[in-house]
Amino acid sequence: MKLEQSFMDFMLHHQERHGRSYNFLVLLEAVQTAAKYIQYFYQTGSLKNVMGEAGITNCQDECVMKMDDIADSIVLHYLRCSNQVIYAITEEEPEPIRLNEEGGRYFIYYDPLDGSSNIKHNLPVGFMFAIAKRNLEGPEDGRLRTGSELRAAGIFLIPNGVFTLALAETGVFRFHLDETMTYVIHENPTPLVMPEDSKTWELSYNASNRTTFSRPVQVWIEEHESKYAFRYMGSLAADFHRLLSNGGMFMYPAIVNHPRPEKNRPKGKLRLLYEANVAAFIAREAGGAAIDEAGNDILEIAPESPHQRTALYVGSRPLVESIRGRLRASA
Repeated sequence: MKLEQSFMDFMLHHQERHGRSYNFLVLLEAVQTAAKYIQYFYQTGSLKNVMGEAGITNCQDECVMKMDDIADSIVLHYLRCSNQVIYAITEEEPEPIRLNEEGGRYFIYYDPLDGSSNIKHNLPVGFMFAIAKRNLEGPEDGRLRTGSELRAAGIFLIPNGVFTLALAETGVFRFHLDETMTYVIHENPTPLVMPEDSKTWELSYNASNRTTFSRPVQVWIEEHESKYAFRYMGSLAADFHRLLSNGGMFMYPAIVNHPRPEKNRPKGKLRLLYEANVAAFIAREAGGAAIDEAGNDILEIAPESPHQRTALYVGSRPLVESIRGRLRASA
């Protein structure tokens, strides 16, 4: 009988090796517990009639699914119980949520269910999160952290039971739920690396939007799309999950040429703090890169608001650098 190393055992050894705090373990335990409950509700959601729309919109005027609301409540509950988070920012609430003012050491930014349009079809969604430290040297001012200040970021792919975690200056690790609902590490616990062999690379973007992209992006796609496979699932979490194994690039360019001008999004659509930064941080630790529509590194963008939006190009560094050059040449 072979027993795999559990996630928490792995993290205990990791913190000891790097001389890091056990408070971080308490927070991660709360996060993975929340993910397990979200996994359970998602797997049984059709029977419980919770896979449809909730009949309300969130602070970003987006339709809320019942599972969005359930997932957000689950995450907030376990974050409070951890007593480790001073501020939480979630896609579902307009302002930062102050949780554990006295004992809180961390900020957490999260999207409880990325890819909500997949919910009613029981297709993969993701619980995405990023963690940064509060100011431990003096009063905390609540400043929104840049991606470069993150200490960890992760994606739980639901209902697949796969957890990808990036740890600052350490690498990327992947865990799987076993039959006892314990996250265990992959057989070879080595950081994932964007593949060198471009034969496996994929391009992932919403092809129905391609005519709404800027002309330089459209030309870049025309020049490169025949070289790579095309995959798109409609969820950043799910599409980026594939790229971490196969290499390539996920793109969500700015929308600037929509026939209905009110649908243009010149700054992009994805949220910086709990979507783009999560993918960008994981990509960096895996050897990749991520930029916005101006060719700026996603991780260096200073957030100005909790739900700030951005365009995103993330994946294998050669592809990201290629489109960065095209974007900057057209600026």
